[in-house]
Amino acid sequence: MSGNQDTWPPQPADAPRVPSIPLSDANLGADGEPTIGNLVKDATASASTLFRAELALAKSELVTEAKKAGAGSGLIIGAAVLLLYASLFFFVFLGFLLDVWLPTWAAFGIVFLLLLTVSIAAIGVGYILFKKLKAPEKTIESLNSIAEVIPGRPASTGGVAHPQIPPARDPMAR
Repeated sequence: MSGNQDTWPPQPADAPRVPSIPLSDANLGADGEPTIGNLVKDATASASTLFRAELALAKSELVTEAKKAGAGSGLIIGAAVLLLYASLFFFVFLGFLLDVWLPTWAAFGIVFLLLLTVSIAAIGVGYILFKKLKAPEKTIESLNSIAEVIPGRPASTGGVAHPQIPPARDPMAR
């Protein structure tokens, strides 16, 4: 055998085919340029990946804010339940205790005002927790930056303009 011939033994006809790594880029056409089909496939894959990443970012931000909203709601509901059950006996006791020194109507009026003050304080704390909720700023910023680079959209004021994509080269014009 000469040095230029393949030295491997021939494969049997029933042998399974083993995938191999191509020696050239599979995304390039015969002229070495990417084909339109491959460009569309890559653009679709990139858009899909970008969309999934945006959804993941929005989900992560909204989950954090939902936990804060849940904590605020839990505090308000917990305060209401606490006022309903635990305060019943305490405030009746307090009313009768004040009745020793004051007329009955004044004693129970003071108890009512105390109840009202505690309820308003609990609602205020819950409201403050709700005010701390924020919009998903990173997601909004990311979506605004995507809108700036979409071809065919009018240029926005501010920000960096996306460079225009050059026209495709005609493969027949050489």
